[in-house]
Amino acid sequence: MLTRIIREYLQPYKKIVVGIFFLLLVQSIATLYLPSLNADLINNGVTKGNVRYIWHIGLIMLGCAALTMAASVLLAYWSSKVSMAFGRDLRAAIFTRVESFSNRELNKFGAPSLITRNTNDVQQIQMVLFMGLTMMVSAPIAGVGAAIMALRENVKLSALLLVTLPLMTLLIVWLLRRIVPLFRIMQVKIDGLNLVLREQLAGIRVIRAFVKTKYEENKFAATNADVMQNQLKVTRTFAVMFPLLNLILNLTSVAVLYFGGKLIGSGDMPIGNLTAFLSYIMIILSSVMMAVMMSLMVPRAAASAERVQEVLITDSSVVDTVTPIRIAHRSGVVQFKDVEFRYPGAEHSILSGLNFTAEPGKVTAIVGSTGSGKTTLLNLIPRFIDPTAGEVLVDGVNVRDQSLEDLWSDVGLVPQRAFLFGGTIAENLRYGDEDATEVQLWSALEIAQGKDFVAENGDGLEARVAQGGTNFSGGQRQRLSIARAIVKRPRIYLLDDSFSALDYSTDAKLRKALESHAKDATLIIVAQRVSTILNADQIIVLNNGRIDGIGTHAALMESSQTYKEIVLSQLSPEEASA
Repeated sequence: MLTRIIREYLQPYKKIVVGIFFLLLVQSIATLYLPSLNADLINNGVTKGNVRYIWHIGLIMLGCAALTMAASVLLAYWSSKVSMAFGRDLRAAIFTRVESFSNRELNKFGAPSLITRNTNDVQQIQMVLFMGLTMMVSAPIAGVGAAIMALRENVKLSALLLVTLPLMTLLIVWLLRRIVPLFRIMQVKIDGLNLVLREQLAGIRVIRAFVKTKYEENKFAATNADVMQNQLKVTRTFAVMFPLLNLILNLTSVAVLYFGGKLIGSGDMPIGNLTAFLSYIMIILSSVMMAVMMSLMVPRAAASAERVQEVLITDSSVVDTVTPIRIAHRSGVVQFKDVEFRYPGAEHSILSGLNFTAEPGKVTAIVGSTGSGKTTLLNLIPRFIDPTAGEVLVDGVNVRDQSLEDLWSDVGLVPQRAFLFGGTIAENLRYGDEDATEVQLWSALEIAQGKDFVAENGDGLEARVAQGGTNFSGGQRQRLSIARAIVKRPRIYLLDDSFSALDYSTDAKLRKALESHAKDATLIIVAQRVSTILNADQIIVLNNGRIDGIGTHAALMESSQTYKEIVLSQLSPEEASA
């Protein structure tokens, strides 16, 4: 999985990668040549007092060192450039994929996990790529080359490698078998930590209001400690591993000096060859140490790659049609024909048997108890989810057969939770139409009953909006969200309980102004407050996902017991019949 992702997203940088491999080869050859030159310097220059030879070999050694240094600088630069570009492209691919997800896929992964996958997981893969370009390739080249050069220096001493390398290999295999499962668990635990942190930050006011600060601190501490314990298991493994490897390395050096000293004493080996052999042994063992360091990173990156690939290969359940039907005249008529929606694996449908039509110039209201499927019904119109049976039609054409861009351009959505983006009020309003003039923005604010509080702010349209609009009250956020939809001038307005934070007076003024402004558009309003929808042209009553009644307020008071109970729970009999 890891190699597949790296190979796929490295395609645009093949030429640079080839250049990196060439530099690694040059660097490795120069590094391997230095100990041999040093041996010649000692054997034929220093021991014989040949100054001219010393200068000759010394200059060659300086050239090799300079070549190695230049290659190292270029390697670091190119490797950084490639790995950073790789990370950028991979994050962009994940973000693009997530943007295409329907509500079903978003709920499947969850926001905390998607954030972790696009940050921490990508960073793990990116770091392995960087280390791989600088170490993973050079380590085997240097290791194999040093082994060949060591055999060239002395075959008898090279027999020590037959003991050292198998021992180190066994240690690495043991390490990998132990830590790979731990790294997989770690990424899941980081998801959990991210979830708890996001939940506590979002609900900070609720936590304080219910005096649960200590409880939440303990909850976070427990989750944090869980992550720490898993990390400690990995760290303890390496705490044992590295001393053992260092012990093997040092014992090998001692053995080389001991047996090499005997060979020098017997005249079977020049002293310069011993120093060269010792250098090659160090290169071999350093290569093994690099492999161990990579074994620390590769398993975690492999676990991260699996999680990233899971997002990249997940197709949205809502797919744009290849051959969209173009509607010559779009008016905004919405029709539901025998619509059913059921979540995968669910025993019961959320919605079933829905049949109704919402027409332009009329207000269609949807009411029902909590969990009756009102928001799910709205989400079917712009294809945030697709029905499991039946058809949703806009202007007589199934929404599945329309281009998503065309469909969305006709819809002005005000979600149940009014959300504003960080920036200015003007930037948020122009989310509906980036070419909207200031006159149009103020007009939209006036319709949404938000002109006064924006004008009272010293910065007006340029007033700053915190992420999520947290520096505005709930009612102000709702009015700004409605104004954003008005700026778009859509043919279909979907208002999901968008008046709940408004007082009755503002609610009435806003509805009157909106109905006058959008008299040629289709208004579909989900409301919990009965007074919001009393004068609607058509009221749809949902009960357990089914339509319990359709009609005006007066008609439903006679025909729908569910509607009557909802109304009388909020209004007196006199108010309900007025």
